[in-house]
Amino acid sequence: MKATAKAHTNIALIKYWGKRNEKLILPTNSSLSLTLDGFYTETTVNFNEELTEDTFSLNGTTITGNQYDRVSKFLQLIRDHAGIPNVYADVHSINHVPTAAGFASSASGFAALAGAATKALNLDISDEELSKITRQGSGSACRSIYGGFAEWQMGEKEDGSDSFAVPIVPPDHWDVRMAAVVLSDTMKDISSRVGMKRTVDTSVFYEGWLSAVPHDLAEIKQGIIVKDFEKVGAIAESNCLKMHATTLGADPPFTYWLDKTMRVMQKVREIRAMGIPAYFTIDAGPNVKVLYLPEYESKIEQILREIPGVSNVTLSKPGQGISYL
Repeated sequence: MKATAKAHTNIALIKYWGKRNEKLILPTNSSLSLTLDGFYTETTVNFNEELTEDTFSLNGTTITGNQYDRVSKFLQLIRDHAGIPNVYADVHSINHVPTAAGFASSASGFAALAGAATKALNLDISDEELSKITRQGSGSACRSIYGGFAEWQMGEKEDGSDSFAVPIVPPDHWDVRMAAVVLSDTMKDISSRVGMKRTVDTSVFYEGWLSAVPHDLAEIKQGIIVKDFEKVGAIAESNCLKMHATTLGADPPFTYWLDKTMRVMQKVREIRAMGIPAYFTIDAGPNVKVLYLPEYESKIEQILREIPGVSNVTLSKPGQGISYL
């Protein structure tokens, strides 16, 4: 019982920031993302009745501790779903994403794990059902089931049955590009989960964030459908800044930004002043993603690489949904 799956990261343009149910990973707001071809995870899952526990290796290194516990707990959900609660798995993942640095490594990681595990067990499930399962490993991972633009619908039901991702448009609808500007590939001090919970529990700005998201989401979906780049970019940038503002209102306050982060943000504003449409977004980490159109790619890459503190720039097109190798 063995299968290999490949899933790409997705970068949220309307951010997911807060849970209404920690155990089921049910969000406090709907979110919207773009799946990228430049970052991905390949995972092989082999269920073996001779194993007495799960094993997990990432990039050739045996993983223990919290990372292992998350993977094993997630596999148990799938085992229970399949009716084989005591058949353990050998898991090998290759992550072509900087881990825990704000590049959505958990999104591609858990999407690939969910895909490989369900395929290995020959579970006949729809993309919607796979998205629901994947959500319980890492919330943002439920969007990586799909290519292109996808919306994670927050849902209202307590059991999470209406909380899953759906595609907004076909994956090849619009060739929008994203440059991932690498400033740090080290693990961040405050994980997304810890930072999110602290913000929800203590930030004086959090209610303002929640009240703003529905309008942002409705407007950006309209912009995507009609391919209005300036509208989509401006909303994504504004939504990102509102999300990060909530961390400054937490107790104690915190931020994922470095001085280099702000340097890139300012440079993107300067690029716009030059007449080149470009917009930034930042997840829970220091690294910046820049949204742009393909005709400006070479110029934008050149400018970004020349910024002090930038160690690498990875260019991405819209990526495909989950696939099996």
